[in-house]
Amino acid sequence: MKDTKRNYYNQQVADVLKTLNSSQDGLSESQVQESLEKHGKNQLEAKKNTNLLQKFIAQFKNLMIIVLLAAALVSVFVGEGVDAIIILLVVVLNAIFGVFQEARAEQAIDALKELSAPQAHVKRNGKVETIKSEDVVPGDIVLLEAGDIIPADLRLIESAGLKMEESALTGESVPVEKTTAVLTDEKLPIGDQTNMAFMNSNVTYGRGSGVVVETGMHTQVGEIADMINNAEENTTPLQANLNQLSKVLTGLILVVAVIVFIVGMVRGEETVINMLLTAISLAVAAIPEGLPAIVTITLALGTQRMAKRHAIIRKLPAVETLGGTEIIASDKTGTLTQNKMTVEKVFVNNKLYDARDLQIKDYPYNHLFELMVLNNDTKQTEDGLIGDPTETALIQFNLDKHEDVDKLVQSEERVAEVPFDSERKLMSTYNKLADGRYLQTVKGAPDELLQRTTLFESGKEIKSMDEKERKLILDTNHELATQAIRVLGFAYQIVDEIPDTLKSEVVEQDLIFAGLIGMIDPERPEVAQAVEEAKQAGIRPLMITGDHRDTASAIAKRLGIIKEGQDDAVISGSELDTMDDKTFAKKVKQYSVYARVAPEHKVRIVNAWQKQGKVVAMTGDGVNDAPSLKQADIGIAMGITGTEVSKGASDMILADDNFSTIVVAVEEGRKVFANIQKAIQYLLSANLGEVLTLFVMTMMGWQILAPVHILWINLVTDTLPAIALGLEPSEKDVMKQKPRGRQSNFLSGGVASNVIYQGLLEGIITLGVYALAILHPVHASSALAHADALTMAFATLGLIQLFHAFNSKSIHGSIFSATTLKNKFFNWAIVLSFILLAVTIVVPGLNDIFHVTHLDLYQWAIVVGASVSIVVIVEIVKWFQRRAHR
Repeated sequence: MKDTKRNYYNQQVADVLKTLNSSQDGLSESQVQESLEKHGKNQLEAKKNTNLLQKFIAQFKNLMIIVLLAAALVSVFVGEGVDAIIILLVVVLNAIFGVFQEARAEQAIDALKELSAPQAHVKRNGKVETIKSEDVVPGDIVLLEAGDIIPADLRLIESAGLKMEESALTGESVPVEKTTAVLTDEKLPIGDQTNMAFMNSNVTYGRGSGVVVETGMHTQVGEIADMINNAEENTTPLQANLNQLSKVLTGLILVVAVIVFIVGMVRGEETVINMLLTAISLAVAAIPEGLPAIVTITLALGTQRMAKRHAIIRKLPAVETLGGTEIIASDKTGTLTQNKMTVEKVFVNNKLYDARDLQIKDYPYNHLFELMVLNNDTKQTEDGLIGDPTETALIQFNLDKHEDVDKLVQSEERVAEVPFDSERKLMSTYNKLADGRYLQTVKGAPDELLQRTTLFESGKEIKSMDEKERKLILDTNHELATQAIRVLGFAYQIVDEIPDTLKSEVVEQDLIFAGLIGMIDPERPEVAQAVEEAKQAGIRPLMITGDHRDTASAIAKRLGIIKEGQDDAVISGSELDTMDDKTFAKKVKQYSVYARVAPEHKVRIVNAWQKQGKVVAMTGDGVNDAPSLKQADIGIAMGITGTEVSKGASDMILADDNFSTIVVAVEEGRKVFANIQKAIQYLLSANLGEVLTLFVMTMMGWQILAPVHILWINLVTDTLPAIALGLEPSEKDVMKQKPRGRQSNFLSGGVASNVIYQGLLEGIITLGVYALAILHPVHASSALAHADALTMAFATLGLIQLFHAFNSKSIHGSIFSATTLKNKFFNWAIVLSFILLAVTIVVPGLNDIFHVTHLDLYQWAIVVGASVSIVVIVEIVKWFQRRAHR
C-alpha cells in the first residue's frame, strides 16, 4: 500500500516532477513502458472470489444444518424416507439461497472498477493524447476540464477556477476549490488537500492539469478497495444465536439419548436394536427439524414487507440484525441532508428573512435577486439545472419564486467577466442594459466584498456605507456562519462603459452592497422525527461526515442528535488521530458527531462501538462509506444517491433515501426477532414435551410412541403453525422497548423458562392421558387398552401443540386480546394441521400405517379437554408474570 509519509501536497510541483522523473511535457514512451512494468495497470484489484461449488459447500458448515442432516440420516435409518427427503430438500434450498445472496454481495469492487474514468487526456512527449485510464502511469501529465472524471491521484500543476466534486470520497457536500500552492501542514485529511485531485472525483468547473502520483491500488480509492477486500465477515446476532442454540440442543439430545439407551439396556427388557431405535426416536423428537426453514421463511417474509416500505434487504440475517441495533452511525451528506444546496436565509433591506417566507415581488427596488441570476453560470437543460451547486441553488430559488430566469438572462446579456479565483474570493460580470449602459454584478465572500463597497441599498434609497451598517452586515454573516450556513454577498454598480483593463483592483471598487444570501445543504424534513423515534426506541444516532466541524455540529443540533452546549460531543478526524485505540475506547461514548473524517476513521468508529458489545448499523452513500458499511453489523446504503460501491458493500438499501425508513426497518426487524422467538418457544416446548413423554415411557417400561408418530407430529403440528407465527403483527409496544443488543439471544426475555415449564406441562398432560387410559380402559383386552392409550397419547401430544400455538402468540401477553385471531394464515394453519392430525385416526386405512386405533367420543373428550387445559394453565402463569413485571 501507499507510503503514507510521502505527502505530495507538501512538495513543490518541480520537486514532485523530479521525484517521478517527469516534466511539464510528460513522459516519453520508454518511460511509460518502464513505469507500467514497475507499477502495473491503473486498475483496482478484487478479492479472489470463491466459485459456486465452494460457496455451496460452505453453506453446510452451520451446526444446525449438520443437526438437520443427522435428523435426515436418522429418518432413513428408521425407515421414514419421505421425512428424510423433506429435510434434505429444506437443507438444499437453504444452501442455494445462501449462495445466491453471497454471490450478489461480491459486487462491491466490480462497482468501484466501473466508477473509474474510461479515458484520460494526457501529455506525452509534449503532445496531447487520449488513452484508456488503465494505461495511465505515475508521472503522466493529465489535462482536466469540466465534466472529466479523475483517472488517478494527481498533484495539481495548473488550476484556472478548478472545482471538484468529491462528496462520494470525502463527504464534502459542495465542490472543492482547487489550487496549486504548497500546503505546509504535515498531516491533512484528504478533504483539505486542495492541491490534489483524487481518482473517481469529478471536475465541475474550470480547467487545469496535474501529474499522476499514484495509480491503481495505491490511490485513495484503491486503499478503500483494499479495506473492502480485507474487511472481516462478522457473524450476525442471528447466526450467533442459531449456532449457540444448535450447540445446546445437540448436547442435550446426545445426553438424553445415551441415558435412555443405557437405562433400557440395564433394565434388560429390550434388545440392543430396539433400544437403539428408541434412542433414535428420542433424538428425532428433540431435533426441531423445521427451525432453519422457519427462520429463513420468517426472514424472507420480513424482507417482502420491508421492500413494500422502501427497505430492500440484500442479506436475510440483516432483517433480524436491525431489530437488535443499538447504534445508527449515519453519514451526513445525502443521508441526513439532501445533498443539494438550498437558499435558506436572505438579508435584504437590512433585515434577515427565511427564504421560504420571502416573495421577490415585495422588493421591486432591490437588485439582489437580479444579481443572483446574472452573476451565475448555471445551465438549464431538460434534465434540470447543471452547474456549481451553489449557483444552481440561486437559480432554483428564483424559479421557486416564479421568476422568469431565461427572460432576464436574455434581456441583460453578459458581455464581459472577471472570473472567480480563490485568492480574492469574488466573481464579476458585465451585462448590457436596455438603455445602453452596463450592469456590473459582483458576488463573493462578504468580508472581501465589503472592502470594495461604499454604498448600500435600502429599498428605494442608496445610502453611504458606514461602520454601523458594516457591523450589521458582518454580524449577520457571522450569525449565519455559526449555523453552518454558507453566505454569499452581492453588490453592483451601473457604468457607461466596460473598462479596458478587467482586473479586480480596477473594476471591483466603489460598489453598492445589495444583500446576503445564506445557503445550506438542508436536513431531510423527516429526519428529525426519525432521530427522536430512534432515541425513544433506545437507539443512539451518530453523525459521521467529511464536512467541517461547525457544519456538522449545526446540522446535528437541528436534527436533535446533540443539544445546544454539547460541543464536547463533537470530534474531528485529526483529533481522533491523536488518540490510540485504548483511549478512544474509553471516550467513544462521549462523541455523537464525527467531523472531517476519512474512510479509515469510519471503520475505526464502528470497531470501537462493536468492542463495547454494541450492534452497529452504518448508513452511507459514497465510495468512502463502503469499508465501514461492510464492517458494521448492518450496512445501509442509499438507493437513489448511493454509489454502486456502497450498495455492493451493504446489507440493506433504502430505496427512497429516507432516513426514517431505517426506523421502520428497525421496527420490522424487532417484529421478525419477536416472531422467531415465538416460533422457537413453540417448537422447543413442543419438542421438550415429546422428549419428556418418550423418556418417562421408557423409564416406566410402557409401550412408547413410535418414530412415525413423532415425525408426523413434528411435520404437521410444528411446521405450519410455526411458520404462521412468523406472520404475527407487531405488538404495540415493540418500539418502546430497549434494543436487546448483542448479548441477547432467542432464549432471553423469559423464553427459556417458558420453554421449560410449558414443555414439562405438555409432557405431563400427555403422560396423564396415557395413564388415565390404562387405568380406565374402554376395552377389556389389555392389548386394545394399550393401543387406545397410545393413540390417545399421540392425539393429545399433537392437539396440545396446536392449542399451545395460541399461547405462543405472545411471550407474556394474554391470548384474549383483539389481535389473537387477526392472523388469518395462522388460523387456517391450525385448522389444516388439526385435519392432518385427525385423519390418521378417523380415516379407515390410515390406522395401520400410523399404528393407531379409532377413539370414541368419551376418549376424544378426554383428549380435547386435556389439550385445552394447557391454555388455561399458561394464561394463569402469564397473569402472574405480567403482575410481577409491573
